Amino acid sequence: MGILGKIFGSYSEREVKRIIPIVDKIESFDEKTSVLDDNELKEKTEEFKNRLNNGETLDDILPEAFAVVREASYRVLGMKHFREQLIGGIVLHQGRISEMKTGEGKTLVATLPSYLNALSGKGVHIVTVNDYLAKRDKEWMGKVYEFLGLSVGVILHNLNQDERKEAYCSDITYGTNNEFGFDYLRDNMVIYKEERVQRPLNYSIVDEVDSILIDESRTPLIISGEGDKSTEFYKVADGFAKTLKKEDYTVDEKSNSVILNDSGVEKAEKFFDLENYADSENMEIQHHLSQALKANYMMKKDKDYMVKDGEVIIVDEFTGRLMEGRRYSDGLHQAIEAKESVKVQKESKTLATITFQNYFRLYNKLSGMTGTALTEEVEFREIYGLDVIVVPTHRGIARKDFPDLVYKTEMGKFNAIVDEIVETNKNGQPVLVGTVSIEKSEVLSELLKRKGIRHQVLNAKYHEKEAEIISRAGEKGSITIATNMAGRGTDIKLGDDVVEFGGLKIIGTERHESRRIDNQLRGRSGRQGDPGSSRFYVSLEDDLMRIFGSDKLSGMVDRLGLQDDEAIESKMVSNAIENAQKKVEGNNFDIRKTLLKYDDVMNQQREIMYKQRAQVLEGEDMKSQIQAMIKDLVYTSVDSHLTDIEENIEEDLSHLIEFLEDIYLPKSKITVDELKVMSNEEIKEKLLQTAMDIYTEKEENFGSEQMRDIERVILLRVVDTKWMDHIDNMDHLKQGMGLRAYRQQDPVQAYQFEGSQMFDEMIYNIKVETVKYLYRVQVERAPERLRVIRPTTTNHGDTEEVREPIRRKEEKVGRNDPCPCGSGKKYKNCCGRRA
Repeated sequence: MGILGKIFGSYSEREVKRIIPIVDKIESFDEKTSVLDDNELKEKTEEFKNRLNNGETLDDILPEAFAVVREASYRVLGMKHFREQLIGGIVLHQGRISEMKTGEGKTLVATLPSYLNALSGKGVHIVTVNDYLAKRDKEWMGKVYEFLGLSVGVILHNLNQDERKEAYCSDITYGTNNEFGFDYLRDNMVIYKEERVQRPLNYSIVDEVDSILIDESRTPLIISGEGDKSTEFYKVADGFAKTLKKEDYTVDEKSNSVILNDSGVEKAEKFFDLENYADSENMEIQHHLSQALKANYMMKKDKDYMVKDGEVIIVDEFTGRLMEGRRYSDGLHQAIEAKESVKVQKESKTLATITFQNYFRLYNKLSGMTGTALTEEVEFREIYGLDVIVVPTHRGIARKDFPDLVYKTEMGKFNAIVDEIVETNKNGQPVLVGTVSIEKSEVLSELLKRKGIRHQVLNAKYHEKEAEIISRAGEKGSITIATNMAGRGTDIKLGDDVVEFGGLKIIGTERHESRRIDNQLRGRSGRQGDPGSSRFYVSLEDDLMRIFGSDKLSGMVDRLGLQDDEAIESKMVSNAIENAQKKVEGNNFDIRKTLLKYDDVMNQQREIMYKQRAQVLEGEDMKSQIQAMIKDLVYTSVDSHLTDIEENIEEDLSHLIEFLEDIYLPKSKITVDELKVMSNEEIKEKLLQTAMDIYTEKEENFGSEQMRDIERVILLRVVDTKWMDHIDNMDHLKQGMGLRAYRQQDPVQAYQFEGSQMFDEMIYNIKVETVKYLYRVQVERAPERLRVIRPTTTNHGDTEEVREPIRRKEEKVGRNDPCPCGSGKKYKNCCGRRA
């Protein structure tokens, strides 16, 4: 600590001083609450809710509410929060990170802000690192909440939709970060609002906050779906496109599309056995043919794209460079792959994805607790806007942390560790050995077996048995080998007679690349003033030392002539190790920051799309939005087709009419001769008026109420389809960004710029497809809400429990009827195969 720190105290010390008066006020209610009988204590919950409804704030009622929880906990669990736990609870309520050492009772601390914030009726989520802890804490601490009249739920992996919804409707809900995150994604994939399980994200307390918000933040949550059922169809559509002659289609460079002429339509109807190519039920076929035509008759090999190592790679039209990782959207890339007879990619699709960083930033208020957060304080502040407050321990720390022992070779180090374990075990002192990998655990275990020493080995797979073994690691004679993360969140209590032997001995088999993980291992010993000790054994062959250690250190060891079984203790060695760790921590932070910059681009886009979906699900009237889409489409089409070059006017108008006939305009409804005497503005108004007249007629045929529902159904389907394609395309774009740095391009800026262009393109395609669907829908076959694609797996190795959609009771679809999903196939050959 610097001179100013010694004078004024650290940031945490100053913040704790500001909290002490609140703690004093809580304790001043102790006498009043202790004389209340059980019913009077329970009635405080309703009293607090009424006070909040009458204008008081959570901060206003905090002292008395915390005092009520404190008394209820004492009556129900026999545990009364001590002052340091009250400080921790206040820190959490303030939306900060509370650093509390192992054994300081973080689980109990969470009851204070959880109860207080649950009084608002908006829900509190308590996030744990595994299902076992979520279930344990819900059953254990849940007794306090239930005593005070609040409901408690827990989200476990095997729950069905109704059970999840019930748990989320509870005042306080326990669960893992994975379950909360995946449920958020699933809720934004449902086709009826009744299928959503979560409420708006209000307040979250993240237990082991460093593990969840930092260690796991590099892996986004991903829900994948079955392969696009028409992947093969790209090849079929390509085969048909290659049979066409020039008179069968028109190349429209202004709209960047190729449109079938009447003769082409006839050939398509014959080839695909269709009664009417233009029917809305053939939209899937139309889409594939449109892209196949564009791939074959507009996209040029070695100009627009190249085929390299069996992949289609886009050529940048401005620089002529290959754009690795970039894919054309809306199925065009697959159409080109089919054209070039290479593998058509994307048999599976990413349906939804989000990083933990962006998920947890969705909460109105976020807080967390852990034994080790201070070393990552900068990251918590920069990424999440969270500051870290170190809460004083209830009793002084009696654990002795010995200097590292450094060996020349890894084998020499392991032999020394085994000797130390054997020696320690002679008097019954328990030993917990922390390793950085399962592989190293097994090496050490094998050496102990050869010596005939009984021990337990654990890895990082969480389950009830593991937590139980870890909790007993402090018993007399116990030897436990565990990866550093195993059994996290489980308290180790010392057995009888262990205190006189020196408490729990911690042995670290090597330094982790993060100082925080080392501190977690140390912190398993010396809980609540217990004795204990810790020491790390290091070798120059350890990964951290080998990759990041200095040559100066190796030279020093060589000069000392150190033998394999000899060790040194040195301040210089300790400093070298810490510098190596700082170097790795900084590097990892940079990686996480870069990943977040990439995901922030997607996050802005995701928020726009999810907001649009929510409006549709909530049954909002989309008429004005649909009409704005129609207007925008008409005006954009006129602007892109008409060049204002007099001699091209008839050709331009002809292409414009053909383009709009493919979307909404009836054949021969408007002619070139009609339009060529008008100004561009008059043409826009004429075409828009025609579109609106057809729209009004369609609304009269369906009826206003059904028309609104049809608009919502179509918009939902189109938005989902395009968004899923866009997620995949953005992922491919990101994968190719690493190579941009070699071209003196900032990869993140390039991703932001190109991703924005792709998003704009997707929005335009949504407008085109929505309008097209709407104008082609028939009165006798209004579309129903169906999932665009079926979720199957997550990137955490789970098989998705697919929530069955809430279906409307419609007429049963016949086996030989066209499938309602719009694939163009008969029902028995499409969705009917699953029924």
